[in-house]
Amino acid sequence: MSGEFIGFTAVVLICGIPIAAMYAAYRIRKLKTEERLAAIAKGLPVSLEPDFPHPTRSRRAGILLVATGVGASVMFWLVSLVEPEALVGAAVGVLPFALGIGYFIDATLVRRELQQSS
Repeated sequence: MSGEFIGFTAVVLICGIPIAAMYAAYRIRKLKTEERLAAIAKGLPVSLEPDFPHPTRSRRAGILLVATGVGASVMFWLVSLVEPEALVGAAVGVLPFALGIGYFIDATLVRRELQQSS
């Protein structure tokens, strides 16, 4: 494999994956809209509320970010067993871990506010 092919592949993947993700999100939103319009046409009641309440979304994001942070830190720690200078990369996992903790705190506070208002 030549260096040009590897560079081309990297550019295609870096540009292609986000475009594919945006297209998938667009298609999902379009299908949900069509489903709601079909339900309205049949006279069925349609809920305009989101699929999941805010605390659930925050909790899900918190779980994913904490798992990503821990996974990245463990991965770089394992790489550092082979290459000692790679231990510095374990700090990469701190950012998603901290964001995940923030989402957990947000979910807890929102849940507490909802219970107080009820």
